[in-house]
Amino acid sequence: MRLRILAVGLVLVTGPGQAQEVDQEPSVELPAALARVLTDYEAAWRRGDAAGLARLFVEDGFVLSPRLPPIRGRGRIEEHYAGDGSTLLLRAIAYATEGSVGYVIGGYRYRKGPDVGTFTLTLQRAPGGRWLIVSDMDNSDRPRAR
Repeated sequence: MRLRILAVGLVLVTGPGQAQEVDQEPSVELPAALARVLTDYEAAWRRGDAAGLARLFVEDGFVLSPRLPPIRGRGRIEEHYAGDGSTLLLRAIAYATEGSVGYVIGGYRYRKGPDVGTFTLTLQRAPGGRWLIVSDMDNSDRPRAR
């Protein structure tokens, strides 16, 4: 139930998608436990460590990418990320937590410069306090091919 309320709140916070030029949102500083999710993600991506990326997710987590069906479960997430690896820079533009659920909204890029896309991480706090990714949804800023 909390996750459903959080998801509705997320839609209200982010508003409808619009194809317009806008200034880049400023970054926000995350609490250390949430920042760790982003730094661990960047490090695993940079190493090309698909298993390490998959371990950042809950067992039945999701990756939601444009023009792909949902990818569910650590095993499939690891397969999806196999072979990837490069510099990845993540930054947060909004976040919230309530009890054991939370989210981070942010931008990503692969080198210095403006973001090339946005993401939403839906999170769940595991026993012991570590935050794990329930869903990772990314959106590229590249125009769609027609």
